[in-house]
Amino acid sequence: MTPKTNSPVIVLTTDFGVVDAYVGVMKGVILGINPQAKILDLTHGIAPQDIRQAAFVLGVNHAYFPAQAIHVAVVDPGVGTSRLPLLVNTPLGPFLAPDNGLLTRVLWGPGDASPENDNPEQDGASLLPPGCSAYELNEPRYRLDQVSSTFHGRDIFAPAAAHLSLGVAPQDMGRPVSQIHRLAMPGPAGELPGRLRGEVIYADHFGNLVTNIEASRLPQDGRLTVEIKDRRVNGLSRTFHDPSAHSIDRLIALAGSHGHLEIAVRDGNAAMLLQTGPGETVSVTAP
Repeated sequence: MTPKTNSPVIVLTTDFGVVDAYVGVMKGVILGINPQAKILDLTHGIAPQDIRQAAFVLGVNHAYFPAQAIHVAVVDPGVGTSRLPLLVNTPLGPFLAPDNGLLTRVLWGPGDASPENDNPEQDGASLLPPGCSAYELNEPRYRLDQVSSTFHGRDIFAPAAAHLSLGVAPQDMGRPVSQIHRLAMPGPAGELPGRLRGEVIYADHFGNLVTNIEASRLPQDGRLTVEIKDRRVNGLSRTFHDPSAHSIDRLIALAGSHGHLEIAVRDGNAAMLLQTGPGETVSVTAP
């Protein structure tokens, strides 16, 4: 197929890091199929095998890329097992990923239920949301000739993305799939005024602790108390460099750019200070 000069952007998200050759090889495969491909990186810094972190990072950031961008997300501890390699076509564009829950936050908001999985606090298979379709990437024409059992990013996902960028129809990539795996990613419990109880879902490169408590649920006047481990933070800061953070440890809480409550340390690292990370309980009270 002839390369298109206006082919959609291909966006990569992995836990491969930038030291090894894995990301570079994926890009090489894509460019070997479509030399005009435009490739961007969301991140390759997902913690190894951390599917929930990847689901959150992709879920809150994919909308910042051009419409109909092709997202390739490979955080795949089950590579080579019976889990399926998928193409999920959505109104915002196609997403290629293993069927391990990585697309949970792309397809469903926190706490959303589905006809097949009406309990969002349990992992399980769910019907696709309206307007979406999914296909197993099992068409040999759109894979490499030799498919390893340990590097589907190179052998399946990268070539499929390249062929999509050339105009191959999603339904030509493989057999239709009606259900995909969904992770348990429940929202916080409770309401304000009163008490919200959530948890840390992501610690970023700076050690900021991002929680599952949406900033939209916090009082606009910032009058609240945040508790994590044995520490208490009164009020919301506006910036990471809040001059009012005068406590010895400079711990602050703020509404971060992800749209979620974050706990941070002014000029420091909250994850290191508190010796904590994903799964840690966070409570918010407000009058």
